[in-house]
Amino acid sequence: MALNASRNDLAAGGMFVAFGGFFALQALGYEFGTPFRMGPGFMPVVLGGILVALGIAVAAKGFGKPDDGEAAPWPWRGIALVLGTIIFFGATIRGLGFVPVVLLAAFATALSSRKNNVVQALIISVGLTFLCYLIFVVGLGMLVPLVGPWLQF
Repeated sequence: MALNASRNDLAAGGMFVAFGGFFALQALGYEFGTPFRMGPGFMPVVLGGILVALGIAVAAKGFGKPDDGEAAPWPWRGIALVLGTIIFFGATIRGLGFVPVVLLAAFATALSSRKNNVVQALIISVGLTFLCYLIFVVGLGMLVPLVGPWLQF
């Protein structure tokens, strides 16, 4: 008997449930606290629970409609660029500084979509860098060098 469901939705829902459950269970070892005096385990447990609930909803939606046809190919370009920019951001934020790292990471991430060309990616990255500057540096007062020691002459 063939399963009459969307394999993509079932797989995505299963991953959400697995990740959410893992993080929620790992966080149970920390003090939970209350909503007004949150402990270190509060947010991971709550967010893990929300992720589990979303995973169940996505998987349940998958039973409502079967797959249309053959599976779409994996977007390797997008996967590589997004994962690469996360690693790049973490490895170079202190050396290059906030503005260059956000600009380059946003540019590479914008290029991960085949719908964006170089000009669109540049516009997206400049806008996102300005927005991140306003939110994190101006709004939240985050103390991070705008240009790091690797670029100072």
